[in-house]
Amino acid sequence: MTFSIVGLCEKTKMAGVAITTSSIAVGSRCPWVRSKVGAVTTQNVTDPSIGNDVLDLMQEGHPSDEAIKMSLEKRQFIDYRQVAAVDINGNTASFTGSNILGNHAVAEGKHCIAAGNLLKKETLAETMIKSFEKNQLMHLADRLLIALKNGIDHGGEEGPTHSAAILVSHEEKWPLVDLRIDWDDDCPVVKLINLWEDFKPQMNDYLLRAKNPSMAPSYGVPGDQ
Repeated sequence: MTFSIVGLCEKTKMAGVAITTSSIAVGSRCPWVRSKVGAVTTQNVTDPSIGNDVLDLMQEGHPSDEAIKMSLEKRQFIDYRQVAAVDINGNTASFTGSNILGNHAVAEGKHCIAAGNLLKKETLAETMIKSFEKNQLMHLADRLLIALKNGIDHGGEEGPTHSAAILVSHEEKWPLVDLRIDWDDDCPVVKLINLWEDFKPQMNDYLLRAKNPSMAPSYGVPGDQ
């Protein structure tokens, strides 16, 4: 019911997740990122608490494989969980429980990992990895979204997807990119890509407004000076 790509930009140290699923509001519970730490997706039958737990452990200095293992070892129902992560050093790791839905797959590449379940083709994860790796000169958000769209084009899930999200962390405590389509009957990934294209030219303006409003451009709303 879900597939995702988790990646790190080796040059900028941005970390992020792009994800889509058949259920509503995937961005509210599955992708997790933290500046200078890494990125995590927790999916299938989702336990949202896993995401922050893995990030906490990575922030303490544990690589992604240790962080996932430590987070899951004392939890119940881990056979329903699928988790994938990349840490700030580019190490990738995953866990797939025995009760994962339908065809499922995980593929690892350079500074990236893809995971999915209820897939039409088990090769979907590898397709997303190849896409991510060949677009090294692009912004991380572009690389993640292009890879996710390639997953759709490769067959996607067994059924239709309805929500999609992207999260990217960089230097601040809040995400640099936090965009989502919570419900769409057509293709939420296409809608998400369009939303990113609208947001991208404004992204640094919003960052500047947070850090130094006196230097930021005007807001372009009625009553703005």
